[in-house]
Amino acid sequence: MATSRIVVYGGRGALGAACVNHFKQANCWVASIDLNPNENADVNITVPKDASWLQQEEHVVKELGTALQGQKVNAVICVAGGWAGGNAAKDLSKQADLMWRQSVWSSTIAASLAATYLTPGGLLALTGAKAALEGTPGMIGYGMAKAAVHQLTKSLGSKDSGLPENSLAVAIMPVTLDTEMNRKWMPKADFSTWTPLSFVAQLFDKWIKGEERPASGSLVALVTKNNVTELIVQ
Repeated sequence: MATSRIVVYGGRGALGAACVNHFKQANCWVASIDLNPNENADVNITVPKDASWLQQEEHVVKELGTALQGQKVNAVICVAGGWAGGNAAKDLSKQADLMWRQSVWSSTIAASLAATYLTPGGLLALTGAKAALEGTPGMIGYGMAKAAVHQLTKSLGSKDSGLPENSLAVAIMPVTLDTEMNRKWMPKADFSTWTPLSFVAQLFDKWIKGEERPASGSLVALVTKNNVTELIVQ
């Protein structure tokens, strides 16, 4: 028997795959939602890339319902997203649209999944960005989308948000995650200030178990120095 049922939205990305692997090793049932399947997950729900926001939501909600067969999940973890640079002088709407689709669409669909399938006291985790607490002139579309995720998190953590009783809605705000692609593109960076993917997966695991939970609606910055990660709750 699986110990818990976990949904990872963005389960094919670097952090998502790390979460899928972590929870599979902990004997959990794991569903991955992404544009492409993750062969390590128990169930894969493939998002139709060219579908509208509403069509994507309807598809994902229906497919997860079919997979669960009346059961509930202990966590919905949304680590889907991406990054794009750019200021107001070049491709602002194009980049903002891409960031909105990758971060905001996925986060709101994850919230709908949580409202429908999360067990009382469960976890809904979204992914914001520490940079988006301030202006982001070199990556305006990215900052806008992540700020929207922060607002969504605060709303979901408030009374009458539609989430099940005692559930925890939280957004992590990484600075830089230690991924293969980040190392490829920034080979001369100080890796001791990058947050390991395993740390994030373990953090989600703690929160699912009810350990060291922040207040619902919290934004939690992950600040790593000298290979030690500190949580700063906003």
